[in-house]
Amino acid sequence: MSDDHTHVQEFFTARAADWDSRFPDDGPAYASAVAELALHEGARVLDAGCGTGRALTPLRAAVGPSGVVLGADLTPAMLEAAVRAGRDRDGLLLLADVAALPLRSESLDAVFAAGLVAHLPQPEQNLKELARVVRPGGTLALFHPIGRAALAARQGRQITPDDLRAEPNLRRLLARSGWRMTSYVDEDARFLALSVREA
Repeated sequence: MSDDHTHVQEFFTARAADWDSRFPDDGPAYASAVAELALHEGARVLDAGCGTGRALTPLRAAVGPSGVVLGADLTPAMLEAAVRAGRDRDGLLLLADVAALPLRSESLDAVFAAGLVAHLPQPEQNLKELARVVRPGGTLALFHPIGRAALAARQGRQITPDDLRAEPNLRRLLARSGWRMTSYVDEDARFLALSVREA
C-alpha cells in the first residue's frame, strides 16, 4: 500500500466512529446533490469513497429496488460505521480502492463522489478509472456539503490558485480524464460539479 493510501486510511480510521455526529446536518445536501444526477429507476450507481455511506439512502431512493447501488471505500472503519448506521441495507459495500475498482468497464450509469477529489493520490489517473467503469453518456457528481471557501475556513487555510477544485483546474482535469463538465456550483452551502462520460 502506498504512503498516500496509508495516510488516507489513518486519517479516516481515527475519525470514523464519530464522523456522522460531527456533521449531523449534511443529509439534505446529499439528497439534493443525488437528485441532480437525475438517476432513473433501475440505474447502476457507485458511491466512490463512500465513507459512512451517507449518500447510499438517497441513491437507493433514486434508483429504486431494481437499481444497483454500490459503496466503495478504502477504510474498513468507515465501512463498519456505515453498517452500524444500517446503510448497508441501501447498497452493497466494497472494501476497494477507487484507483483500481473491481468492476467491469462501462458497467455503471453514474458515480457519486463526496469529498473524494482532495484525497486522490493521482487525480487524473483515478478519475480515468472512474470513467472506465461508467458507460459513455453516464454521469459523475463531485460533491462536498460545503463550498471551497467555507471548507478552507473550517480547516484554517486559504484557497490558492492551484486548488484542484477551482473551476478551470477541475474542468481541465476532468477533460483529460474522459469527462466533460456540464455544471459547476461552488457556494457556501455546497460544492457540486457534474460531468458526462465522453464516448
